[in-house]
Amino acid sequence: MAPKMDLYQKVFDNNKKWVAQKTAEKPDFFATLAKEQNPDFLYIGCSDSRVPANEIMGVEPGNVFVHRNIANLVLHTDLNVQSVIEYAVTHLKVKHIVVCGHYGCGGVKAAMQSADLGILNPWLREVRDVYRNHQDSLETLDEETRYRHLIELNVREQCVNIIKTAAVQQSWLKTQYPTVHGWVYDLHNGILKDLNLDFDDILERIRRVYHLDNP
Repeated sequence: MAPKMDLYQKVFDNNKKWVAQKTAEKPDFFATLAKEQNPDFLYIGCSDSRVPANEIMGVEPGNVFVHRNIANLVLHTDLNVQSVIEYAVTHLKVKHIVVCGHYGCGGVKAAMQSADLGILNPWLREVRDVYRNHQDSLETLDEETRYRHLIELNVREQCVNIIKTAAVQQSWLKTQYPTVHGWVYDLHNGILKDLNLDFDDILERIRRVYHLDNP
């Protein structure tokens, strides 16, 4: 048990070092941070421990509002993620919403299996539905390319799910923000890939059906 407790204690030792570093760089860092948060970004990413939002974006605490779950999903039945979007858009007035997937995503890999995944079945059904909607084109690809492409398609689909929300549509009509973006992070080189979604076109097509203009 000793090695595990040593690792646990190391977290607190590291915390003290981090506090000392931040206050040495900027004595009022925590006093300023404690007053309020004014993030420009809402980041919705995967829970994978290898993809830390602030670090890959190169931003300090207070600049990005973060929500993470398995396979970076935005489900209309998930009150957690829907509440995060509502709060970020309505109260924090974020300018950008990012869905960030990553190559090597275990959740997407699991969804590609013909296997009973227990409690994960209903959660990963969203990814399986993305696969089903693109099955013909996906199955012309080799396994690794198919895997990477499904990760990108899943990110795009979650961005569409965000644009369907009343909070985003109403805010955009009033203020011209937030804009929704799709990114994929590459674990092998640390690079973020912008999928370059045509937000205006997607918004227009979505609003033909999901026209939620009135607050």
